[in-house]
Amino acid sequence: MSTLESTTPSQPPYDAACRLAAERLIQLALSEDLGEAGDVTTTSLVDPADLGHVQIVSRADGVLSGGPVARRVFEVLDPKVQFELRVADGAALSRGTVVADLRGPQSALLIGERTALNFLTHLCGIASLTRRFVDAIAGTKAKIFDTRKTHPGWRRLEKYAVLCGGGANHRIGLFDMVLIKDNHLAGWLAADRSRTLADAVRAARARVPAIPIEVEVDSLDQFRQVIGAAPDIVLLDNMSTAQLREAVAIRNAQAPQIELEASGGVALGTVRAIAETGVERISAGALTHSAVALDLGFDWAE
Repeated sequence: MSTLESTTPSQPPYDAACRLAAERLIQLALSEDLGEAGDVTTTSLVDPADLGHVQIVSRADGVLSGGPVARRVFEVLDPKVQFELRVADGAALSRGTVVADLRGPQSALLIGERTALNFLTHLCGIASLTRRFVDAIAGTKAKIFDTRKTHPGWRRLEKYAVLCGGGANHRIGLFDMVLIKDNHLAGWLAADRSRTLADAVRAARARVPAIPIEVEVDSLDQFRQVIGAAPDIVLLDNMSTAQLREAVAIRNAQAPQIELEASGGVALGTVRAIAETGVERISAGALTHSAVALDLGFDWAE
């Protein structure tokens, strides 16, 4: 069994927000591909009455994400295309796995090929990389989280792909969680030198009491300052594993209800050691900004 097959979570919810994001991106993708003239190659060579059968096939091991998006591409192009998903999002793929069967007008199959594959290969790449991180920390209490380092317009789908890989979503945007980062703190302290980091947490809590509050620190001294203000989460930025272990010990003794998140310097080669320090959360921007597309084929079938 490959590492990508060792942890296969249930299919994540492809919710209304994902569908809306997909609809917008599909319309944009088809518009920029077809322009004003349409697919001049296909219209030159293919009779509108000609039918075809195509299979989307994985050419590498990975994790599926984006099946509903690919299906929607062909629904938009031509409702006569029959798109049968053979594998659910979140499932492990091996080289040669048939992901989907498509039957219908050849013209629609050819026009939608690249757009559908662009969605699938990108989202599968994110899901596959996430699964590798998740498998690397198996047996610890830590979870792998994404960040806001996503491509504009793609955030909902990229975060959905992280879920497909067994990871967890951090905040969706600036609206659903307070995250007091270093630049917020710099501005806060510059405005009034008598203020403290703990004061920033308390001010945020007073303003938005119903929203989770996280604060970023980059030293154990800063960590000691903020835990008394009881944020929900403390982000430990670019700390060594020794510092992370010490922060966990301090938290356990003084404020066990606070969750700790490690961030910075997170890679497949380091994530296990980070998880073993006892933090609950590990966030990695690489899941969405550095994932390599998974190779998928669009193969004509008999």
